[in-house]
Amino acid sequence: MISLFNILSPDEQESMYKAPILVSILIAGADGDIDKNEIREGLAQAKKKQRNGSEDLMNIYQEIGEDFEDKLKIVLQSYPVEVSQRNLLIVEELARLNVVLPKLDGDFAVRYYRSLCDLAIKIAQSSGGLLGMKSVGAAEAIYVKLPMLKDPSVK
Repeated sequence: MISLFNILSPDEQESMYKAPILVSILIAGADGDIDKNEIREGLAQAKKKQRNGSEDLMNIYQEIGEDFEDKLKIVLQSYPVEVSQRNLLIVEELARLNVVLPKLDGDFAVRYYRSLCDLAIKIAQSSGGLLGMKSVGAAEAIYVKLPMLKDPSVK
């Protein structure tokens, strides 16, 4: 476990670890179809973030990256199949981070928030547009900037 999380409740800690998976499900499933490219991109980003960044961020993504696809499927099964219902619940759950992030070190909170935003963009670009290259579809565009989260760098 990350030492920065010691000040958080167990539920808040779980939210921090679960958020990248929720972002992956939200963006990949925004159009109603979570395809293999999006899952692969989520996994690739989790692995990339294990190697690049601050030690605390790398530790989060290392834990998430282990069995990422299985974790994603398990979390996905706990939500409704119907897209609008699922997205509403995920948005609400992600919005809880707005209470958690201010409790953490400011620099870490900003890096964590930006890593979630980066993850969202990469997943959205992985499967849309002309020949499936670097374009964000209309359904993903609603969520890709993670409007439910407040940027901790903005006071």
